[in-house]
Amino acid sequence: MTEVQTTRAAAVPDEGRRGRKKRETRERLAHVATLMFIERGFENVTIAEIAEAADVSKMTVSNYFPLKEDLVFDAHEGVVDSLARVVRERAAGESALHALHRVFVSSLERPHVVNGRCTPGFARLVHDSPRLRAREREMDEQREAALAAALAHAAQTDPEDPVPHLSAAQLAGAHRVLWRRMRALCRAAAPAAQLREEITELAGTAFGMLEPVLGDYCLRER
Repeated sequence: MTEVQTTRAAAVPDEGRRGRKKRETRERLAHVATLMFIERGFENVTIAEIAEAADVSKMTVSNYFPLKEDLVFDAHEGVVDSLARVVRERAAGESALHALHRVFVSSLERPHVVNGRCTPGFARLVHDSPRLRAREREMDEQREAALAAALAHAAQTDPEDPVPHLSAAQLAGAHRVLWRRMRALCRAAAPAAQLREEITELAGTAFGMLEPVLGDYCLRER
């Protein structure tokens, strides 16, 4: 496990010995690389140096991570799917808005793919690198698209119906504001209690502003 747990993939049940070893290699490479990036800066570390530190070939690093940025965001698939998953797993009688608010607030005790909480070192690493910030923006767009698809499925509408896309844009926009404020507090090494209190209050404001429009949208049948 590296500096941040928000981007780490969970173990897969019954993955088999081969699958487990591949996952462990992937996690070790990401761990080694992220620590090097935090110490020296993302742009100042080469793939060759990561391979040497991890005692593998450059080809092995590239096979697991075609993009250097994904050594930092190594479980980006889980991050991209995070909001859509909340919608898919929302409780009976719960709207998409209420589910996203509930899960976000309940996740604040620890780093989680939904909330963006991480260590000061990781937060500064991403903030200080234009390439990593650009990669996060790509992930933001992918996360919003995945949320729109989940909302369209939940509402049983055509995938091209603009309403789920408009709804996803508003929900994902609120989430981005929360995520960025979380990262700012992490960079400043804010105490955990302050972080939870401020972000919980901001989440109430952000999702509360959407209540008149989206409070009853995509209610899950009881």
